[in-house]
Amino acid sequence: MNNATNNNWRELCAGPLRMRFENGDLRYIKWGEREILRRVYAAVRDRNWETIPAQISNLKCEAQAAAFRISYYATHREREIDFVWRGEITGDAAGTIRFTFDGEARATFLRNRIGFCVLHPAELAGQPCRARYANGSEYATAFPELVAAEQPVRALHDLSGITHEVAPGLWAEVTFSGDLFEMEDQRNWIDASYKTFCTPLRLPFPLEISAGTRIKQSVELRLHGSPSTVSAESAQVNQADQGIRLSRTEQRFALPPLGLGLGPHPLSAREIERLAKLKPAHLRADVKLAEASVEELLARAHLTSQQLQAPLEMALFLSENAEAELQSLVNWLRRQQPRVARWLIFDTGAKSSGARSLQLARQCLREFGAPIGGGTNADFYQLNQFRPPADLMDFVAFSMNPQTHAFDDTSLVETLTAIPEPVRSARRYFNHLPVVISPVTLKPRFNAVATEAGSAPAPDQLPQQVDVRQLSLFGAAWTLGAVKRLAESEATSITCFETTGWRGMMETEAGSPLPQQFPSLPGTVFPLYHVLADVAEFAGGRMIGVQSGDALKVEAILLERGQQQSLLLANLTPETQTATMDGINQVSKLRRLHGQNAEAAMCKPETFRRQFDPIRLSSVKIELSPFEIVRLDR
Repeated sequence: MNNATNNNWRELCAGPLRMRFENGDLRYIKWGEREILRRVYAAVRDRNWETIPAQISNLKCEAQAAAFRISYYATHREREIDFVWRGEITGDAAGTIRFTFDGEARATFLRNRIGFCVLHPAELAGQPCRARYANGSEYATAFPELVAAEQPVRALHDLSGITHEVAPGLWAEVTFSGDLFEMEDQRNWIDASYKTFCTPLRLPFPLEISAGTRIKQSVELRLHGSPSTVSAESAQVNQADQGIRLSRTEQRFALPPLGLGLGPHPLSAREIERLAKLKPAHLRADVKLAEASVEELLARAHLTSQQLQAPLEMALFLSENAEAELQSLVNWLRRQQPRVARWLIFDTGAKSSGARSLQLARQCLREFGAPIGGGTNADFYQLNQFRPPADLMDFVAFSMNPQTHAFDDTSLVETLTAIPEPVRSARRYFNHLPVVISPVTLKPRFNAVATEAGSAPAPDQLPQQVDVRQLSLFGAAWTLGAVKRLAESEATSITCFETTGWRGMMETEAGSPLPQQFPSLPGTVFPLYHVLADVAEFAGGRMIGVQSGDALKVEAILLERGQQQSLLLANLTPETQTATMDGINQVSKLRRLHGQNAEAAMCKPETFRRQFDPIRLSSVKIELSPFEIVRLDR
C-alpha cells in the first residue's frame, strides 16, 4: 500500500471508467470521453447554508491499472461546528465505484445538511433518466432542459437511486443509502450540474445535531448492459499530440455593452484615466432610497458617471414607503439631470421585484425615458422561484457569481459552461424580454438564503464578499470565459465587478486594507483589467464563434470590428496547455500576460498595452503557461 503524500489530484481507473481524485472528491467519472458523473463529494453546511471546508488527513491510496482503494479522514471545524468523518472509495475492474461516509459530531451545533452530493453533468439536459424511490417504485422522467424552478426537481425526490443512459445499450445506475436524496438544478447558480443531495428540503432546518451523533451514508455507481455501437476505447479522443483544438465557427454574436459597478471609493485622476480605457457602457449604482445617506450616494454616483462619461444604471431599492421615496428621487433627478441607461427596480428585503414597485416606478420615472426593468438582486434561483410580472418590465435582470456551492478553481471554471443556461431560460420564462446581467462578481455580495445574520469577519480576515483571486491571472482567465459565454447567450447588457478596490478593476491609491490577505500594490490594475480593456477596443463590434476542444482547459474569444480582429486565449488551468487553431490565421502580432510579466502589467498598464511582439504563425500551435492570457492580432 502506498501512502499519498499530499492532496493533489490523481487519475484513477475502475475497469472501463476513468476519473480524477482531488482533495477527497471524485471528479469527471468518464466512460471514454462520455462523462457519467461530474463529481461525488460530501459536504457540511451550517445554519446559513455556508459550506464548511474540510481538512484532509491520513490519506491512503492504493491504485492498480483497473482498480483502486482510497481512505482518509475529513475534519470540518469552524466556529461552533466540529464534525469529522472517515471516507473510503473503491473501484473495481467491472466499473463499480463505492464511496462510504462514516462521521461523528464532536460538538453540538445547528446544521442544514451533512452528507453526500452527487453531480450529474449539465450536458444531460433533456435526456431521459429513471428514478427509483425509497418505497421501491420507479418512474421514467428526464433531466430538465430549461433551468428548473422546482425544489426538488419534479419527480426526482425521495430517491434511493437514479439511472441514465451513457451510450446505446449502456446504463449508469447511482444508488444511495443512509438518507433520503433529492435533486436540484444547480444551473440556477451557474453550476454546470444537477445535484442529488441528502436530506430533503421539506424537512425543517436548521436542525440541531448533538455531540456524539453518528452519520453513515454510501453512494455506489454501477454500469449495466453492454454498448451496442460504441466502445470506451473508440469513444476516447486522444488530444495529447495535437493539443486542444480551437475551431472557428460561422456564428456571429453582437458584443454586449459592458458596464462597471460603482465602487466605494472616490476616483483619482489616474484611476479615471485608466477606467476610461475600459469604455464603460454604464455605471451601476445601488441606491437604497430609504437610507439617510442616499443624497450623498446619488451625488457621488452622478460625479463618477460624469468623470467616466458613462450613464448610470440605477438599481433602486424601494421600501413600503416607495411612493414618497420615488418622488424624492424624481425631485433630485429634475435638479441634477443625470444620464440614465436603465432603472433596475428591487424591493428591499424581497427575493424579486414586486408588481406594486414596478407600477409605481413606471408612473414616476416615465418622464426620464430610460427603460425600466426588474428581477432580482440575487441569483437566477430567486428570480426563477419568485417571478415578477413580465408585462410590467422592459427587461429582466439578475446577478451572477461562480461561488454559491464550491470555491476551488476547478469548480469555478466549470461554471463558465453553464452561464448561457439561465439567460436562455429567463428569455423563455419572461416572454423573450431582454436579459440584463448585473452584476457579475467572483463571490456572492450577500447570502440570499441565510436563516439569520452572519457574524462579522475577524479584523484580520477578508470580508465574505472578497476573493483574493480578483487580483490573479486566474480571475482574468475566468472573466474572459464569462464575457464569451454571456455574449454567446445574447445577454443585452453586462455589469462587471466594481471600479476600484478589492472587488474592482484596480487597487486604490491608498492600497489594500489587509495587505497580508489581499496582497495588491497601491495604484495598480488587476489582470482582469487587461481582459476588459481588450474587449473594450471592440465595443459596438461582434464576437465570432470559436469552439474549444476542451472548454475546461482553454477558452477563446475572437473579436471583430471593421477590419480589426483579435483572438484572445485563456489557459484556465495551473498546467501548461497547447492550443491548436483551425481557421484562424493572418496573425501579425502577439501579446502575452503570464506569471513572469503580470506584476509589470499591473504596475505599468499603459506600457504593457503598447507592447506587442511581431509573429508569423509557421505552426498552428501555441503554448500557454498556467493561467496565461494571450492576444493575437491580425
